[in-house]
Amino acid sequence: MTQLNEALLGILACPNCRSSLVVDYEASELVCAKPECGLAYPVRDSIPILLVDEARAPGHSRAEVDEDDDATHVVARDEDE
Repeated sequence: MTQLNEALLGILACPNCRSSLVVDYEASELVCAKPECGLAYPVRDSIPILLVDEARAPGHSRAEVDEDDDATHVVARDEDE
């Protein structure tokens, strides 16, 4: 994955919980910094895909998400919702 624009990273937030995102260049993902959420959003062709349905839930590998369509719908939610 190529470097992402720092200005863009400064304004992006997790669509699920609105926390900041941390770049994982090795996995080509943006990962939610809030441990209770922890969703990992893929980056494809240097474009962050910030859709909850495309996110990898904590504890799931990218291969599991690709193989099992239901795994893409595993979403951490606050108890208030």
